[in-house]
Amino acid sequence: MSIIEVNHVSKEYRLGTITSFKDSATNVIRRLRGKPVKQRVPFLALDDLTFTIDEGEVVGIIGPNGAGKSTLLKLLANVTTPTRGTLAARGKIAPLIEVGAGLVPDLTGRENVFLNAAILGISRAAIAKKFDEIVSFAELEEFIDTPIKRYSSGMKVRLGFAIATSVNAEILIIDEVLAVGDLAFQRKCFDRMEELIKGRGSTVLIVSHNIRQIERMCSRVLMLEHGKLAADGDTLEVADLFYRRSNEKIDAYHRGVHGGMTINYTSGEVTLGSVDLLDEQGRLTDSLPSGGKLRVRVRFSVNRVLKRPEIVVGTHTTDFFYLSASSTALIDDRPDLDPGAHEVEYIVPSFPLVAGTYCIRFAIFDQYQRKVFTGESLKIFTIVPNALDVRDAPMRRLVLPTRWRVDGVPYSSSTPAPMEAASS
Repeated sequence: MSIIEVNHVSKEYRLGTITSFKDSATNVIRRLRGKPVKQRVPFLALDDLTFTIDEGEVVGIIGPNGAGKSTLLKLLANVTTPTRGTLAARGKIAPLIEVGAGLVPDLTGRENVFLNAAILGISRAAIAKKFDEIVSFAELEEFIDTPIKRYSSGMKVRLGFAIATSVNAEILIIDEVLAVGDLAFQRKCFDRMEELIKGRGSTVLIVSHNIRQIERMCSRVLMLEHGKLAADGDTLEVADLFYRRSNEKIDAYHRGVHGGMTINYTSGEVTLGSVDLLDEQGRLTDSLPSGGKLRVRVRFSVNRVLKRPEIVVGTHTTDFFYLSASSTALIDDRPDLDPGAHEVEYIVPSFPLVAGTYCIRFAIFDQYQRKVFTGESLKIFTIVPNALDVRDAPMRRLVLPTRWRVDGVPYSSSTPAPMEAASS
């Protein structure tokens, strides 16, 4: 049974309502002459959205900034109304949209707990029973009778989150509240949300830019783009679509602005030529299969002799999470680099990451660890899924070669049949 129904909903906003004197005078003249006045084109934050959500579903809402995610949640929470279309929500709604927004600076933490609870529709008796739990969760026992204006920003959002999640509601609407506080408190928030979802069986809508959390918590995802519903379906499939489109934008940006490369530092002694990905036959490519050989070729020129330099090649995600790196410092007899052109290859026999978009980084240091050259996003490449990824698409990031023994019989990870011979 549908607990939320959204039918052909659109939301418009007028932008730039303040006009110049010249525009105002022109419009007055046009009115006097009986001519139509020039109107600003309204901004369409949501454009003809239609979907339903069943009772007990946990639905993630993702999309780039400005896609309309927060606007949709505010409509569902009755913070604002649609320009066109209808919405229906059957059940009590607990909106966690702007955590701590209703805290009054001159009141103490204790007074704000009861005030915010009243705003959220919780009776004084009910909140009194939960008061100690709220204060303990927010970790504010020592400061609960201190005016809010003396709280840090982190203390305020902790208290706001603790109050908001104490509401017993059929529908929870959450907008980026899992990123409040420090890392330890974020973990507590995440555990609290899982408790609310699994323990109470509430219907939950979550907006977040943390796609990993969406993948873990949600059974379904809606993706918005420019106010339209771009995708609605399985969590991992929609999340993968979001990653692909985001990475395409990142790739286009780097190619357009940096020529595809981000050089962080150069002493002028090294000039980078090209960074290429090669396939098994040594041909240029932009992709490789999951678990396949990663072969990177870097061409550069040296302007003066570098004695026994250290060369580093590694990989990172498009949001600069470092994944791997290898250094020639482990080579005892690494050569000097004379002035002129040079070429190095970095080869990983089996690159153990799942399908996605990744980047190459490259650095050179002299024999005394002085930085000569560093660069990131020097080559953007794609790992295509293997048969297992296509079939299952699990929440994992690594593909590792494994060996199994079942009741003493050795098996390989790639074949279901027993191996004829395998060493332990």
